[in-house]
This record gives sequence, structure tokens and C-alpha cells, in this order.
Amino acid sequence: MSELAPYKAEFLGAAINGGPLSFGSFTLKSGRQSPYFFNAGQFYRADLLEAISTAFGQTIAEADKAGVFLPEGADKDTSKPTFDVVFGPAYKGIPLATAAVSALASLDKQRYGSIGYAFDRKEAKDHGEGGNFVGAPLQGKRVVIVDDVITAGTAKREAVAKIRAAGGIVVAIVVALDRMETLPDAPTKESALGALRREFGLPILAILTLDDIIAGMKAFATPDDLARTEAYRAQYKAED
Repeated sequence: MSELAPYKAEFLGAAINGGPLSFGSFTLKSGRQSPYFFNAGQFYRADLLEAISTAFGQTIAEADKAGVFLPEGADKDTSKPTFDVVFGPAYKGIPLATAAVSALASLDKQRYGSIGYAFDRKEAKDHGEGGNFVGAPLQGKRVVIVDDVITAGTAKREAVAKIRAAGGIVVAIVVALDRMETLPDAPTKESALGALRREFGLPILAILTLDDIIAGMKAFATPDDLARTEAYRAQYKAED
């Protein structure tokens, strides 16, 4: 883990020690038998939430200050934030968005103090304030979507469509983990992350990748868990 940035190493350590990242045999939606499983819903404890929120905040801040969220060919003025809202798709994305915004304010309140968060409702509310969204208005705003992982990419496509329909401008997607594996039944060795990047032309960033996990496993995992995870990577790793 020494090769990782400190906040990434701390995030990986928290995920392993706290239980969100576990090893064994897990059946994925794709039907594949995975030797590891990542569950962002397990970051419910205060110390674990701090680790994932800091990781999201740092990842977003680094990309923002490097101009990653700006369109190609745009003036690279990064003296002020290059995004306005962090959006979390319901349900797991909701705490991630709020935690990321809080972490950004802790990192640099002057720069990120006015950044908002928003999330969607599974069903539109027909009373009170109504609507399909909660949180910051999206009309005309530059939006970063955050979520745990990209599996098939369906939830991210729905989020992009909803945000655009509300007048928002999606500038990036940031996920906690890139599994780096090919889509089931894909004609090429393309990952879900790569397919979304190609489809929308957006930067898609991950705090950790499967390569990072394997590098970290060498310090604590059993030889069997490590061997099975490396074999899984060799079998399913995408080429994008």
C-alpha cells in the first residue's frame, strides 16, 4: 500500500479492516464468482465514513484543481471550482454525495464552501415541495456524480439522463472502486467504466482499482486469497 497516496491507503485499510471489502466467494449480478466483494453500504460507522468521505473529497479536489472537469479545449482557469454540485444516485450514492461535500469543505472551505449536493428520488414526490430531486438545484450547474462501483453502468446512465433532463451539465463520474473487468457478453474486452467513458465522453475516475487492492493484499491476505484474486484479474481484466 506504500505506493498509494496516503488517503487511498487509509481508505483501502479501512475497507479491509472494517469489513466493506471482504474476500471469499461471491456471486455477482453477472453470474461470475468473484473472490472479493466491495460493499459501500458497510461504511456506516463514523471512522469508516470518515475514510471514504476523505477519499472522495481528495479525489474530486485533485481532479478539480487539475482542470479534469473542464471540457477539452476550454480555458483551464482553475482559480475557482470547476463544478457546482456533487450528485449521488439513490440509494447508496446519497450518503456518498453528502459525505464528499462535507469532506471538500473540510479540505478548503474558501474554495468549496458553496458546493452543493443533490440526489434523486426513486419516485417523484407529489406533495410538499414535490419533484424528482432533493438538494441543490441542477439547472445550469456543472455536476459530478459519485457512487460506489460501476457494474453494468445502468444506474449511471439513468443518473446522467435525469441530470441532463433537469438542465444540469454532467462533467464527471467518480466511483470508489474500478473492478477493471470486462462486461459480460461484450464483443470486446471493454469494461463498464470504459464503455461509459466512450459513450458519454466524460472523465470517469476511481479512488481504487483492482490493481490497488491486489497490491495492498500482499501485506495481509492469505496466499490463497491473493492467488485467487490475481487469477480472477487475469481472466476478466478489461483492456481499456
